[in-house]
Amino acid sequence: MSGLTCNQDNAVQKSGFAQYAQKHGIAMIFPDTSPRGLDFAEVNDNTNWKFGYGAGHYCNATAGPWKENFKMFDYVTKELPALVADFFPVDPKAKSVMGHSMGGNGALVVAMKSSGWVSCSAFSPLANPSESGFCGDVLQNFFGGDKAAFE
Repeated sequence: MSGLTCNQDNAVQKSGFAQYAQKHGIAMIFPDTSPRGLDFAEVNDNTNWKFGYGAGHYCNATAGPWKENFKMFDYVTKELPALVADFFPVDPKAKSVMGHSMGGNGALVVAMKSSGWVSCSAFSPLANPSESGFCGDVLQNFFGGDKAAFE
């Protein structure tokens, strides 16, 4: 999973992994975790890169107006694996998650809070966003300041 401000193309282009995945029969899924159906001022403001497109934070927001569309944890752990299993010849029990930066945080949270992952890799993860000082405004907006919801 990619970090903040990145879409699904970031990891595809920078990893160079495609040739090795093809050689070894590995399916790589690079999700766009940008929240969907967004039409409110906070998201359309391009000056704050921590919110909106490319900033799903791999969590389920609990405070409005974010909670309607920011359900990225459910997307990565439920919706996306089901779609992949329905459309591709993969073993749904042989799945791993990996990410970089905020995607590394997402990978850690996904692996620890949901079951069925064979492995987890986190490269330069934002490992403790609620204490880092980096995501205070995200906590306030997505969770009404509830730190426990973000961890």
